[in-house]
This record gives sequence, structure tokens and C-alpha cells, in this order.
Amino acid sequence: MSFDRLIEKIIEMKNPTVVGLDPKLEYVPEFIQRRYLDEDGWTLKAAAKAIFAFNQAIIDEIHDVVPAIKPQAAYYEMYGHYGIKALEKTIRYAKLNGMFVITDGKRNDIGATMEAYTNAHLGTVMVGENELEPFAADALTVNGYLGTDGIAPLLKVCKERDKGIYVLVKTSNPSSGELQDKLIGDTPIYAVMGDMCEQWGADTIGKYGYSAVGAVVGATYPEQLTELRKRLPHTMFLVPGYGAQGGGAEGLKGGFDENGLGAIVNSSRAVMCAYKKEGCDERDFAKAARREVIRMRDDITSYINLK
Repeated sequence: MSFDRLIEKIIEMKNPTVVGLDPKLEYVPEFIQRRYLDEDGWTLKAAAKAIFAFNQAIIDEIHDVVPAIKPQAAYYEMYGHYGIKALEKTIRYAKLNGMFVITDGKRNDIGATMEAYTNAHLGTVMVGENELEPFAADALTVNGYLGTDGIAPLLKVCKERDKGIYVLVKTSNPSSGELQDKLIGDTPIYAVMGDMCEQWGADTIGKYGYSAVGAVVGATYPEQLTELRKRLPHTMFLVPGYGAQGGGAEGLKGGFDENGLGAIVNSSRAVMCAYKKEGCDERDFAKAARREVIRMRDDITSYINLK
């Protein structure tokens, strides 16, 4: 299964983290911006080209330290079709450098529309006699609150093409409890959704005990993270909220199993903007990103027993 490949990278690198490449143009150092703005003017095309150059430099510096990236589709869509091209190029460049790619799209629909999302991000489309991969990510975040109709098309592709999904279960945002903490009987909605992840992934369990259906569980809710790890033994967690959103490394440890596996922790802005936090020369931005991912790795692994 797809998450076996991710787990093997985590074990090899002794690093259960993923870098969220969610760039705004303002995160990109001015010397890169100027290069493309001078060439193409103040245009969406110039912005997207600058963003890809920024991503490329960060990937060059971190691919031997971090097992995965997680580009959030919205940060690319905001730059129109040029941004979509930058997303595609970022995914392919990361994979060329051996990284596992999770597209953060939070897609949610049913029937033929969900099949289209699935084919776009994880599968293939036919153009005449050619079978082509539009984006070719390894995994996709999805919203499961439309029920099985929205998940079934993904499961088929996960099995056929060695892909994975992360379903929103207990998200890291402050208002998540407005819905997710409500009870169905005596069970919170987030736990019901977690149970559905276990059911959806039951026939895709890999050699490390985790299925192709993962769950998004925020670092900002450490008690629920620990609770869900015990409740969902076959569900791999994607854990946002570390660092900038306030989730600390010690609180994360409950999301991992006894082997230090079962979860991958995301950091986005802290890595992309590490050069600003350090106050170093902007031309050192990629090396600052590398220093931040190493700091993050060491911080998190000091609390877990990663074998």
C-alpha cells in the first residue's frame, strides 16, 4: 500500500515529518520575485514562476532529510492556470527527488464528480489512446462528510494504483469542535468519522499495519490525538497544527504507535519563512528551511521511540 512506501521513508530518514509547500508570493524572497517580475511583469504568470523556483530550491535542500511534501492546492489555484502548472511541476519535481507527495485538496463530492477529482489527483485520464497522469500525487486529503459515496471512487484507485487518502477527522482549527465534537449517542462525530476510516480501509492494510485510508488529526488537540490513536489502530495520521498553530512536540507523541510510527507531522509556514524568522540573508532561504526541518525532526523524535 501507498503508506508502506511513506513509512519506509520515515524509517529510513528517522523523520516522521512532512513539509507543507503552501507558498504565497510574499513568502518568496525578493530577489526571486524580481527575476520573474522583470521578465513577465506584474502578472499571474510571473508569480507562479517565482513560486515554483522557490519550491524547487527548498526541495533541493530538504529532500534528503524529509520524506514528504504536502502542497495545498489553494495556494496554487489562487494564481490561476499558471499556478496549477506550478503545482503540477512541484509534484513532479519532488517525486523526481524521491519524495512522497500528499496533495492537500480536501476534495469532497459524489459520483462522477468525485471520480473526476480522483482521476485528476491520484489516477489517470484517457486522451485518445494515451493514458495520462494529470498530477500524479501519492496521496490526497479528502472530506468524508458526504459519506461512503464520496470515498468509494478513491478506494478503487488506491487499490489499483498504490495511492492513499487522508480523511478529515479532527481538524486543527479552533472552531472544529462546533461540529466535530458533537455527540451521536455517546460518541463524538470525529470518532464516528475515525471509525469509518477504519472500515473504509479494512481491506487495504499494508505490512506495517496501516491501511490506505488515513486521517487528518490536528496537533492542537493532543487528548483527542491520543484517544484516536488507540481507537484507530490501522489508520495513518496526518497531523497539521505543529508550530505556527500552537501544537507542541510533546503533545504529538500520543499520535504515534509503540514503534514511533503511524503519524506524519506537517509544518508549512515555519519552514518556508524560516529565513525571515532567522533574519538571515534572503539568498540563504533554502538552507534556513533545511535548518528548520532538522530542528523540527529533532524536536519531535525526542518524544517518540522511532525504531
